[in-house]
Order: sequence, then C-alpha cells, then structure tokens
Amino acid sequence: MKHIWLTIFILCALTASGQKSAKVRELENQRKKALAEVELTNKLLNENQQTTKNSLNRLNLLSQQILSRKKVIELLSQEMNAIDNQMADIRKEISSLEKELHGKKENYSKSVQGLYKRHQSQDKLLYVLSADNFAQSLRRMRYLREYADWQKRQAAEIVEKQQEISRKREELEKTRQEKQVLLGEREEENKKLQSEEANQKKEIQALNKKQRQLQAELKKKQQQAQAFNKQIEKQIAEEVARAEAEAKAARERERLAREKAAAAGNKVPDTPARDERMADTKGGYAMTKEEKQLSDNFANNRGKLPFPVAGNYMIVGTFGEQQHQQLKYVKTNNSGIDIQTAPGTDARAVFNGEVTRVFVVPGYNNSVIIRHGNYLTVYSNLSQVYVKAGDKVATRQAIGKIFTDTEDGNSTILHFQLWKEKVKQNPLPWLN
Repeated sequence: MKHIWLTIFILCALTASGQKSAKVRELENQRKKALAEVELTNKLLNENQQTTKNSLNRLNLLSQQILSRKKVIELLSQEMNAIDNQMADIRKEISSLEKELHGKKENYSKSVQGLYKRHQSQDKLLYVLSADNFAQSLRRMRYLREYADWQKRQAAEIVEKQQEISRKREELEKTRQEKQVLLGEREEENKKLQSEEANQKKEIQALNKKQRQLQAELKKKQQQAQAFNKQIEKQIAEEVARAEAEAKAARERERLAREKAAAAGNKVPDTPARDERMADTKGGYAMTKEEKQLSDNFANNRGKLPFPVAGNYMIVGTFGEQQHQQLKYVKTNNSGIDIQTAPGTDARAVFNGEVTRVFVVPGYNNSVIIRHGNYLTVYSNLSQVYVKAGDKVATRQAIGKIFTDTEDGNSTILHFQLWKEKVKQNPLPWLN
C-alpha cells in the first residue's frame, strides 16, 4: 500500500511538471509574438523620416514599441518564475524517486542476504521436499518461482529508478541553463528599453519645440476627417432614404393588390410581400430578408472578423477622442482606427457584403464603403481600387491597394471605420 501511494504521488508530480512545461512554452510563444511586434515597429520607424508631417506618427510608433518591449520583459519574468516552479517540482520528484530507490535497495538487500544465509539451492530443495503432499510441493515450487521473479523485477526497477533520477538531474540542469539564458535576455531587453525611452524623450522635446507647426497639421487633418465623415453620413442617409422609398413602394403595391383582390371578391392576403423591407430601428436602414440575415451573421462574428490587411501591421491610431499620453497639448479624435503596414499591401473586406460607394476625399485618397445589412465598413487611403459600387464582395477579398506616401518615409496607413446604422463603432473589439 505504501508503494502504491508513493507511485500515485510521483505520477501527480510528473503531471504537474508537464503542466509547468506547457506554461513555459505558452509564455515563450507569447514573448516571440511580442518580439515580432517590436521588430515590425523598428522597421516602420526606420522607414519613416523625421518630418513634421509624420513626427506625431513616429512618436506613436515609438510609444507602441516601448509598450511591446515592456511586455517582452514582463513575459520573460513570468517565464523565469514558471521555470523556478518547474525546478522546484523536479527537485521534489528527484527526492521522491531517491526515497523509493532507497527502499527498494533495502528490500532487495535483505532478500539477497536471506537467501545467502539459507544456502539458496539446498534450502529450496528441502523446502519443496518437506511438503506434506504433492499439491503442497507444487504450491511451494510456484511460490519459489514467483519469489525469484519478484527479485528480478526489483533489480530491474532499481536500475530503472537510477536511470530516471539521472534523467531528472539532467532535466534540472538544462532548466537551470534555460533560466540563465532568460536572465541574459531580460538584461538585454532592459538596456534596449532604456535606449528607446531616451529616444522617446528626445522626440517629445523636439515636438514641443514645433508645437505650432504640429497643431496646424493636426487642425488640417481634423478638417479633412470631418469632411470625410460627412461623406459617409451623406451616403448612409441616401441609402436609408432609398431603402425606405423601396419599402413604401412595396407597401403601396401590396395595398393596391389587396384593394384589387377585395374588389374582385377574392381572398385578401394577410401576409406582407416577400420583398418588403424592414428596419431594425426607427429611421434605420430598411433591410430585405437577405440583408437582415447578413446583418445578423455580421453581428454574430463580433471579435472574429479578420483584420482589413494581410501580413504584419501596427495600430498607430485608436478609436475615439483621447489626450495624447506624452504631449499635453495634443488631443486626437478618430472615427476609426489607423493601421500601418508594409508598402504594396492590399486592403481586404472583413466580411461578405456589397460595395455601395467609391469616393475620393482630400487627405484620404480613394475610399470604399461596403454594406453588411445595417452595418457598414469603410476602407480609406487607397491608391488603387479593385471594386465598384454594386459589386458583391467576399470575406478577405482584396478591394484596393493602400496608398504609400513616398514623401512621408513610405508611410502606408489604412484608415478603417465600422458603423451600425448612423452610429460609429470602435472596430478593434470586432476584429481578431
């Protein structure tokens, strides 16, 4: 019974050790992802030149880089803590194995000494021949065989336990070395972080000196943003009006059909026409049944929609009005999100839908609106457009090439918005 409980304990310890290893692997994967974000930001910073036009964007990138770097350092610390726990578990396993090995060695030694004292073969033969009857002799012979087999198993288990202890000690040493490597990496990351924070401080000082120039640039961008949003609101109003007109026309046709049926003495249909449009909210976009289903599918995919760009990207502008973290005099108001990516990247549809408008606004280049029932997605700052109004598009379909500003350090930024009816939504919670 004692050996059974000891075996169960060791199995539990091995399971715990496996879980710790899995945790370390998970943390390592997260750290690699965070490092990839740092490398992408570094690449974007190197491509961007120090100009007034993109100075705020550079500061945002640098701030994002510092956050990613801190995340890497935090994950390294978590990895080291997990490895400490793993090492403690391995030490416990080694201690348990050594205790069990000691017990097996003692039992085996006693059995060998006992046999030696009884002169083994002679005692065995006398033990069998001194039986009262033949059946008892057979039982004694079987006992002696089983006892011999038990001794062999004990010897094999002793060797196996010795090998297992050796493996565990090697694992412990390997884990200790991994921790030393992580310590070195964390020190290196801390040095890089200090350098980046120093660069950020210099950028902030430079921007403070160019305060008027920067505020003028921000004011210009805000005016362009207002003009851009007016175009979207105008398009939404036109589509709502057009859908409502179609719904009224359908109701009028249904009314005339009822009157005609009643005048002819026929049965008046009591169900609405199949093509009648219905809005979810008062004054909202009146949808057909197909559009209603598409809208519901879109809503059900909240948090699962693909990003509107393929490949590596960085969020350089978030949704809503916010005070800049580093610059007290800078306040931004964003109706969507700004996604910086590599030159030559295409914008892609985040869900099935229909292109309702392609238009141009200064500061945003070409823009595309796609309707998904009573939801709309907007893709702007495109140099080329691959679709036209009325086209049906599929999820992840390329709809245009994102503009690359060669005068602004090859800055390639997609401005993406998401609306429900006439209300702007924060796109990030919808994307995966």
